[in-house]
Amino acid sequence: MVEWTEQERAIISGIFGSLDYDDVGPKSLCRCLIVYPWTQRYFGAFGNLYNAEAIKSNPNIAAHGKTVLHGLDRALKNMDDIKGTYAELSVLHSEKLHVDPDNFRLLADCLTIVVAAKMGSAFTPDVQAAFQKFLSVVVSALGRQYH
Repeated sequence: MVEWTEQERAIISGIFGSLDYDDVGPKSLCRCLIVYPWTQRYFGAFGNLYNAEAIKSNPNIAAHGKTVLHGLDRALKNMDDIKGTYAELSVLHSEKLHVDPDNFRLLADCLTIVVAAKMGSAFTPDVQAAFQKFLSVVVSALGRQYH
């Protein structure tokens, strides 16, 4: 089990409380698909992903980016049992979707970059550490079924 300080809990809640999910979710997923093009293989049914502009303007990608970001709300509400919270999602991504678990880390890195850009100077080292700790626990929980 992960131990969270009250400061970390406050930081993570504060970040999610200020996020524009309709902006940050799509931008994070788009960044991941553009920077790491091999991750596109899981989105073949989403239509045109032939270049960066097509990815950025794809409504299916935008919708899934929002879904992913809203999915993090579950972890936020269950910080003391993130692994249990994501058990079913881990099975889904492992056994049905066959997603490479490293892609969760890549998306978490892209999300961190987008959030840092949005927060600017407010994304201090303490904020970054708490946010990356949170995302690391989520990534670990999503990859749990693979181990």
